[in-house]
Amino acid sequence: MAEEKTFPMTAEGRDKLQAELDSLIAEQRPEITKRIQIARSYGDLSENSEYQSAKDEQAFVEGRIITVRKMIENAVIISASDSAEDEVTLGKEVTFKELPDEEPETYTIVGSVEADPMAGKISNESPMAAALIGKHVGETVKVPLPNNIEIEVEILSVKTK
Repeated sequence: MAEEKTFPMTAEGRDKLQAELDSLIAEQRPEITKRIQIARSYGDLSENSEYQSAKDEQAFVEGRIITVRKMIENAVIISASDSAEDEVTLGKEVTFKELPDEEPETYTIVGSVEADPMAGKISNESPMAAALIGKHVGETVKVPLPNNIEIEVEILSVKTK
């Protein structure tokens, strides 16, 4: 049997997934069921767009419930405090700058499930995070990018969130 994929994440990320699952089950699922019942009352289902729309949404929500449950069941909670204070690991905020003289950038490294670059959270599977993980403040790191491009960054600070 194939081994289950694990999902490294912070405790905060797992809590957010649990809240999403609770909402899907307690709020969205019953709401869609009501919409299906109302749409059925309109008669002929073959030409009933409300019914078809509700059934499509139901399929999406049920699929998402299965996905989120699997992510929670296979979550591996990573604690940033299990590493050296200045070491880049999952759950820590890292500030770095591209060399020679770019502006500093700050991101929190999280599991792929939690990634949200617009909120300053990058996936541990991204090229940048993968290159930084395990490194320490003051180190210079080569980061491979697509098209055989490589940049060099210097780690300026690491903080436990």
